[in-house]
Amino acid sequence: MYAERVLSGMRPTGSLHLGHYHGVLKNWVKLQHEYPCLFFVADWHALTTQYDDPRGIERAAREMVIDWLAAGVDPAQATLFIQSQVPEHAELHLLMSMMTPLGWLERVPTYKDQIEKLSTKDLMTYGFLGYPLLMSADILIYRADKVPVGEDQIPHVEFTRELARRFNHMYGREPGFEEKAREAVKKLGSKKARLYDELRTRFQERGDSEAVERAHALLEEVQNLSHADRERLFGYLEGGGKMILVEPEALLTKASRMPGLDGQKMSKSYGNTITLREDEASLTQKVRRMPTDPARVRRTDVGEPARCPVWQLHQVYSDDTCRAWVEQGCRSAGIGCLECKQPVIEGILKEQAPMRERAQLYLDDPTLVRNIIADGNERARKLAQETMRDVREAMGLDYS
Repeated sequence: MYAERVLSGMRPTGSLHLGHYHGVLKNWVKLQHEYPCLFFVADWHALTTQYDDPRGIERAAREMVIDWLAAGVDPAQATLFIQSQVPEHAELHLLMSMMTPLGWLERVPTYKDQIEKLSTKDLMTYGFLGYPLLMSADILIYRADKVPVGEDQIPHVEFTRELARRFNHMYGREPGFEEKAREAVKKLGSKKARLYDELRTRFQERGDSEAVERAHALLEEVQNLSHADRERLFGYLEGGGKMILVEPEALLTKASRMPGLDGQKMSKSYGNTITLREDEASLTQKVRRMPTDPARVRRTDVGEPARCPVWQLHQVYSDDTCRAWVEQGCRSAGIGCLECKQPVIEGILKEQAPMRERAQLYLDDPTLVRNIIADGNERARKLAQETMRDVREAMGLDYS
């Protein structure tokens, strides 16, 4: 059984905005204290839609990592790395492409949806069709058992689980697997071997999930088992072969709809964003220019907060007392729109202050970012190489 491990990544889009912070980065900061985490720059994924103009990806990647660090992602707690600097991703993607049914890729829900949304681009490429497979390789290469996603991304995790299952079924059946597994059972000692067999029978005959958990715990206690025998016994327990790739679970993250300056969801494509490290003067100007309730043409006109985009930002940045003041003041025309906007400006500036401070360290000394990424690349590659060693051996490509 493999250790708990979280994996998540982002395409390099340059400077991140507050939607990224509330939707993803706050969760990363929390997870890094709970599990071993790997966070990566998905620069190869950027090429699936940006293949005709890759200039700027490197700079965007660097800016994005600085924003991660500014948000509180800690390289001492998590591994930060760049996808293209760990070539094992591409090797696993290639090998898995040999056994992935074409129909599986064509059925991925986001495939047709993205082609329609990005109709101005020629996306009739293998890279675009195969990007879910590359996403799966990103996860499976680290044997990550937890992937933080929103509800719309759950199908990608399920696709990855199916691929891992198919791979293990096809290649986990090493020659003489059952004989080797039974020999491994004997190494448990007579008492533990009897218990293992009993738990295996309970699971395979009655589907007793508690029996699987107890058997896993039993195998973890045994110190003198080789890595290969341990994996054989995990596979034998569940009626499969040797477990080579780990089936990940979706770690569902709470939906966060960060409102933009126009009331729609904050997104670069809508041009309604505030960046994580937005200049104070620029931020103030952006919020002051936000549209408000159309009914408030003059200062003396009464308004309705529910019709105002600024009210949505109050839900994120203001406390109950302030929101009560806004509701009363807007509906009675007791406050003007600029007065209403000021607490939002102050709330965002307060949130951004520690981010700017953390970022400045890396802006003053760019070698710090380069060193963090180089160290992360090295740690990630070591894990990836361990997986690929087992994958090559299972597929008969171990020519040593």
